[in-house]
Amino acid sequence: MNPIVRIQPRSADLGDGMLVRRTLPNRQQRMIGAWCFLDHAGPVDFDPGKGMHVGAHPHIGLQTFTWLIEGEVLHRDSLGNEQIIRPGQVNLMTAGHGIAHTEDSLRDGDRLHAAQLWIALPPEHKDCPPAFDHYAELLRWREGAAQN
Repeated sequence: MNPIVRIQPRSADLGDGMLVRRTLPNRQQRMIGAWCFLDHAGPVDFDPGKGMHVGAHPHIGLQTFTWLIEGEVLHRDSLGNEQIIRPGQVNLMTAGHGIAHTEDSLRDGDRLHAAQLWIALPPEHKDCPPAFDHYAELLRWREGAAQN
């Protein structure tokens, strides 16, 4: 059995006061299974007139799994999708052979807290058509005092 290794995240600046703690990739560990990026954003309270504004950028050969904990974010992509993601919801963007997207706070000056995983697509799916799926309702479970 392999020992448990604690990976220390590093800060990455996305601009306008938006810092993410990036756990993957790092010097010790490039991937865990298919996960090639793991970012934790916030919680951050933006100053009035400020917010998260990630300009258009491309992705290929992967999926992004965005889970919003606090705040509201508007996703727009090159397929024509526009989707507001709210707390407890998930956006799954499959880049395949290529997609570009933006992510913006819905209202400047709001609080934001989110996690994002990037999933490397297996070789036989890296060139698939791009897609976008939004999950407004997630399954819930409870076991003893623990719940999601």
